[in-house]
Parts: sequence; structure tokens; C-alpha cells
Amino acid sequence: MSHTECQPRILRLKQVQDRIGLGRSSIYNLQNPKSASYDASFPKSIKLGRNAVGWLESGINQWITSRESTVVST
Repeated sequence: MSHTECQPRILRLKQVQDRIGLGRSSIYNLQNPKSASYDASFPKSIKLGRNAVGWLESGINQWITSRESTVVST
């Protein structure tokens, strides 16, 4: 295991969009309790600066893994 694999990694919005295949509005709706698309299991964003947020890569990976169990086979 390399040294960088032990470090927590923060993903920016574009990286999260690429990773989960959803757009900006959909991602923010997943975090908004007032939205019909709200998902309490979706990781909360982390404030990085005045106008910047990110998500822990580990949290996004866990959310993707949890969604795999909801896949319906046809």
C-alpha cells in the first residue's frame, strides 16, 4: 500500500459528478432534506473555503457501494 492510499482524499464537485454520473443540481438535491431526491445516506460536503466544497472520496465510494445493492436485475 503506498503512502498516498492512506491519506484521505477530497473530491471536488466535478470529480463527484464524474464518479456517480449525476449533475450538480442532483448532487445538491441528494443533500437537501427539503428535496424529493433527498438521500440521508449521501455523504455531506465539507467546506474547504469561502466558495469551495468537497466530499471525502471514502464517503462517495461507500455510497456507491451501498447503491449497488439496490440494482434490479432484468
